[in-house]
Amino acid sequence: MKVLANDGISKSGIKALEKGGFEVITTKVAQEQVANYINQNNISVVLVRSATKVRKDIIDACPGLKIIGRGGVGMDNIDVEYARSKGIHVINTPASSSESVAELVFAHLFTGVRFLHDSNRNMPLEGDTNFDGLKKAYANGIELRGKTLGIVGFGRIGQAVAKMALGLGMKVIAADKFVDKAEVKVEFYNGQFINVEFETEPLEDVFKHADFITLHVPAQEGYVIGNEEFQLLKDGVGIVNCARGGVIDEVALLKALDSNKVAFAGLDVFENEPTPEIQILMHPNISLTPHIGAATLEAQDRIGTELAEQIISLLKNEK
Repeated sequence: MKVLANDGISKSGIKALEKGGFEVITTKVAQEQVANYINQNNISVVLVRSATKVRKDIIDACPGLKIIGRGGVGMDNIDVEYARSKGIHVINTPASSSESVAELVFAHLFTGVRFLHDSNRNMPLEGDTNFDGLKKAYANGIELRGKTLGIVGFGRIGQAVAKMALGLGMKVIAADKFVDKAEVKVEFYNGQFINVEFETEPLEDVFKHADFITLHVPAQEGYVIGNEEFQLLKDGVGIVNCARGGVIDEVALLKALDSNKVAFAGLDVFENEPTPEIQILMHPNISLTPHIGAATLEAQDRIGTELAEQIISLLKNEK
């Protein structure tokens, strides 16, 4: 059986699939050619990350398709229910990238509180002529320790963020429509650990009390943070979105940044991917990354291996 990994797959994933008797194709096929390629090459499994979309048109056009796999958590680029109604297995790897995304959240938080996004732009331009001026401009950093982090969405990634925040000495509060309580296990390098119990709070309370907000929710109708929600936030709050573009109203965010309601934002995802608005890209108080939350070597290894295990398990009786 053939597997098309259209958005790439780790070497460990390829090895595991080949060991299971699958042929793995990593040719990047243009979106409009995916259905033709699947049919012409008798592809049984198509694997995607966030770039390739597997919608109703592809599902209808490819009767030989047995599995659609998403390397990562969110499956908003796949028509999941429709595929399953046609007898196609749809799989993902929800646990594989949690730590990687959580670390990127803190990369953005550290960047914001110490102005790294701006100093890294200006040091190459003025570092040799205006060193003292820049030193003064970036002199009012703040520490994360002792501050309150509000986590919106307390699933696997939200809880991974909570562990890191606890390690830094932050207070953690969280909101989640589907999670009332959670026990977070904070593990240390030497085998020791502590368990910390959380009770989630109403979203408005998290908005009102948090010094920093990080979002870990799926794509959805409407904004989680729009004009009204920005009014509830503390003055000078920092906001990080490494979840999905479209959960923050970017027009309202720019307004909040310009009025100093929001001190800084860290964005890994955008309303208009892959062409984010230029006002967002050029804003001096936004730390930017191009949707790389799960893009660590370790996470990609885990994703590839986990997808391979699921595929082999599902299809071993069909070969």
